[in-house]
Amino acid sequence: MSPLAARARQAGPVLLGILGALASAALVAGFSQLEARWVAVCWVALVPWLAVLDRVRSWREAVGAGVAFALAFTAAVFGWFPEALHSYSQAPLAVCWLALLVLAPFMEAQLLAFALVRHHLRRTVTRGAAWKVPLLGALVYVGTEALCPKLFAETLGQGFFPSPALRQVADLAGAHGLTLLLLLGNECVLAALTALGRRQGARAVLTPVAVLAALVLGGMGYGTWRLEQVARAETRERPVVVGIVQANITKYEKLAAEVGTYDVVRMILDTHYQLSDALLQGPRPVDLLIWPETVYPTTFGSPKSDVGAEFDAELADFVSERRVPLLFGTYDLEHGHEYNAAMFLGPGREGTLTRSAYRKTMLFPLTEWVPEPLDSPWLRERLPWTGYWKRGPGPRTLDVRLREGRPLSLAPLICYESIFPGYVAEEARQGAELIVTLSNDSWFQGTPAPRLHLMHAGFRSVETRLPQVRVTNSGISALISATGEVLAEVPDAHRASLALTVPPTPHLSTVMMAWGDWSRPTALGMALVWLLAPGLLARWRARKAAYLPRA
Repeated sequence: MSPLAARARQAGPVLLGILGALASAALVAGFSQLEARWVAVCWVALVPWLAVLDRVRSWREAVGAGVAFALAFTAAVFGWFPEALHSYSQAPLAVCWLALLVLAPFMEAQLLAFALVRHHLRRTVTRGAAWKVPLLGALVYVGTEALCPKLFAETLGQGFFPSPALRQVADLAGAHGLTLLLLLGNECVLAALTALGRRQGARAVLTPVAVLAALVLGGMGYGTWRLEQVARAETRERPVVVGIVQANITKYEKLAAEVGTYDVVRMILDTHYQLSDALLQGPRPVDLLIWPETVYPTTFGSPKSDVGAEFDAELADFVSERRVPLLFGTYDLEHGHEYNAAMFLGPGREGTLTRSAYRKTMLFPLTEWVPEPLDSPWLRERLPWTGYWKRGPGPRTLDVRLREGRPLSLAPLICYESIFPGYVAEEARQGAELIVTLSNDSWFQGTPAPRLHLMHAGFRSVETRLPQVRVTNSGISALISATGEVLAEVPDAHRASLALTVPPTPHLSTVMMAWGDWSRPTALGMALVWLLAPGLLARWRARKAAYLPRA
């Protein structure tokens, strides 16, 4: 064989791996738009890449295929992030892109683990046990996601969210349970196509088709049954009317540098007062008024200046005069430590105000919070945008009283916290009746991020069977039902105030609410036992045989 032919033969698998990764990444980018027309693509999106993995000849080629897909997937799905990071940090756009691509194999490490395990299994599993390859591979994929440092908690199963029936499966095992379903479905499609191409007979083709049909119909059937159950379980309690304000005022720091801090706070408060008054003068009495995250951009209750004290008193007077309880985003100060907080003010007896606060626990790394082992003057000099907020005490409910004194237990979430299923499940277990999310997605305005964040919020409602009110500075504010349906929304980059009639809580139990985010660690444990047990058992038997007396 000539040197040129040898190089061409070596380059063939590399080129094939890149093409397979690009094809699958393009299909994944389609269903990541979260539109109903793309849901069917979830069942075939990975087939090109899986076909490539079936042809790799060494572990190096398997790693290469995994890295190629990690890069293509990250660029296709999160290509908007470098521009947003550039806008936030003012770092060069090229550096932001480089950082995203360098981190891609680490944030999508499940792709590398899946490729390696699949290659190993195809070499070691007998033909009669070929079913182990897709099943164990899917467990490794989902299990490895528990170890990946994912900033956005993405998983492939989230592509099923636009399907009203399929997303209901998330109350069993979360979006990662749907990922397991998606992976097995793609394996079935590949197996059927492979058998058809090799003319292996009707049985070889029809068996994976039958399994695929069982997965699709089983998921749809469960979801349809659950939708009907939620509809029947809705109580006849008087619904709560929640007023929300999305003022679309963004980038406070930039505005403060242009016109001054006082004028910015004055403008923010006046705008929210006006939009709120428009709601309160409407035909429906508002039981609870909600403003978004950090809408009051200083510490409330612990003013840092005389002007701050005047703003505090003004806001308290607003609540007292309108006789409406208010939940709003602010900063909370205690013992010199500052927290990102949701503050509740409610009219009390004889003109007094009741006050309680929830402090954000899950802070966004390297912007809101720096882990203590990494915190240093050197780091902060190079990353000047990093925050100094402290972490709150963890999942907590917030008990409030509505306009007429009716009690309501809230599951409060601030922005990033809504992507953590276990965190929200813990608040639900504490007796919450309504999820309330305050968020500020303004740095991602004009990108797919607000829609992706809304999707995460929808999954949290499905998993806990709790309705949700989501209020943001610039969008997307929304009312979400216990089935994940968006009943009303204020789009990205719009200003509006809405009176939302929250449907009563159906009071249904779910596996996710009882067990939290259980699917990933369970998949990881099962995969490790399945992979390691045969070798450990063989060693134990060999060691035992070595100690047996010889005849």
